[in-house]
Amino acid sequence: MDFGWLKQILPRGLYGRAALILILPVVTIQIVVSVVFIQRHFERVTQQMTETMRREIVLVLDTVEEAADIGAARLEIGRLADPLGLTIDLPASPSVAGETTDRRYFYDLTGREVIAVLRRDLPQVRAIDLLTGSRVRIVLMSHKGAMEITFDRARVSASNPHQLLVLMLAVSLLMTVIAYLFLRNQLRPIRRMARAAEAFGKGRTIPYKPAGAIEVRSAGAAFLDMRARIERQIEQRTLMLSGISHDLRTPLTRLRLGLSMLPETKDTKDDIAAMERDVTEMGALVDAFLDFARSEATGGDPERLDPCRFVAEVVEDARRMGQAVTLTDCPGPGQAQILFRPDAMRRALGNLIGNAVRYGRRAEVSVALSPKAVRIVVEDDGPGIPPERREEALKPFTRLDPARNQDRGQGVGLGLSIAADILRSHGGSLRLGASARMGGLMAELILPR
Repeated sequence: MDFGWLKQILPRGLYGRAALILILPVVTIQIVVSVVFIQRHFERVTQQMTETMRREIVLVLDTVEEAADIGAARLEIGRLADPLGLTIDLPASPSVAGETTDRRYFYDLTGREVIAVLRRDLPQVRAIDLLTGSRVRIVLMSHKGAMEITFDRARVSASNPHQLLVLMLAVSLLMTVIAYLFLRNQLRPIRRMARAAEAFGKGRTIPYKPAGAIEVRSAGAAFLDMRARIERQIEQRTLMLSGISHDLRTPLTRLRLGLSMLPETKDTKDDIAAMERDVTEMGALVDAFLDFARSEATGGDPERLDPCRFVAEVVEDARRMGQAVTLTDCPGPGQAQILFRPDAMRRALGNLIGNAVRYGRRAEVSVALSPKAVRIVVEDDGPGIPPERREEALKPFTRLDPARNQDRGQGVGLGLSIAADILRSHGGSLRLGASARMGGLMAELILPR
């Protein structure tokens, strides 16, 4: 049996599920107890009280039957009416005497028992009316004619059954409030840890102190240890890369200087030019590697900016650098403000635009807004990337030579990887697809709002 529909209506959050676990059993127990108590207690009490009332009605009927005539009967029942608390009309009016239907409210559970007991033990009953407010009206047939008996409803029904329901409801609400306060206090440390983990995943470190239950404290302490280890590794990597940068750039500079001082002859000119290209490529490789690995690649403080204006500035900068890129669609400035690191996002978008114009002849950039995200789309008219290799293209140092045009300069395979890391640090993602409009690659930068 498929219970997938049940998952759609159940709470998704930990708070909602914990509240459901605590409140659902309490409500179920209250309902079961209420139904059982009302059915077994109030109905039985009503049956006993109605049975007592039936005996008084039988006494009245016997008195009427034993009387010599209707006048004597009326005199006898007149003496019984006041002590028994009854109102008796003999004979009943013609409109009353013709009644044959019982009447009660559909939610009157005790009234159902009153009618059942009187009907079962009094064959003389013609109609029972429970809609006359706090009174019960019964129409009976005797040998002296139709008779109407009226008495107080409290004599056949258990009084104030709603008091139990009100008390149970009040206690349930009190327990629900106590459970809510308890759950809120227990879940607050989990939410604080989740916010700290989310911020750390986006490159920010916020103060966090483990609190709450023992298990939550243990998880919080483990998170702090993990964060400290990662921060130490990042710091060690930064120091190591600083040394690598110095150690690699110095010999590359000497090689470049030495090559420039070599005398060019007809025989050595081509060899010197080839070695200079190798040195330049090595320098570009080192720069790209350092840009990918150093923590500053996604550093900087986040700012709340207009994504449309930001993308327009990046596209304009690319155009001034001679890149064939245009901004085709933008909702307009001032419609949205999102939080991101402008330097990191400029590097990511710049890498995608650079790749687009390197492997194609022109590129187009567009911005789309949705209630939960901002989509920045970069499209080109190049050869694109096959679907089966798009995930591989996001890995560092991946160069898809057969799929991408290499006539316009070779990269080192880090542009897409750097952009993907920057998007992940902002809580977003980078998606690759095929451009339906231009026929090349489509790269989507998705940022949460």
